[in-house]
Amino acid sequence: QVQLVESGGGLVQAGGSLRLSCAASGSIFRINMKGWYRQAPGKQRELVAGITSGGNINYADSVKGRFTIFRDNAKNTVYLQMNSLKVEDTAVYYCNAVDRFVPRDYWGQGTQVTVSS
Repeated sequence: QVQLVESGGGLVQAGGSLRLSCAASGSIFRINMKGWYRQAPGKQRELVAGITSGGNINYADSVKGRFTIFRDNAKNTVYLQMNSLKVEDTAVYYCNAVDRFVPRDYWGQGTQVTVSS
């Protein structure tokens, strides 16, 4: 079993910052942490920031220059530092990992980020 637990969401004013954390536990040997997605009401889930096992990183155009993804392998944790937050960043943010042995995705329960104007 693999568990992904997100934390760090909350309510912040536009221009503020938040740091999200995603801690993996369980059979972590079988997963690669892939990154962060978000889903706003009435919209599809979208990739925010991805990170490969080799350290390659990509960002959605809408967050480039404002968000930073990084990880602490010793803690089995991936972070998303979000600066200069905008109202349109409001969404539930999900951590994603993939199984290295079978075609399966793992998701956390999500953490709500609300940015007020």
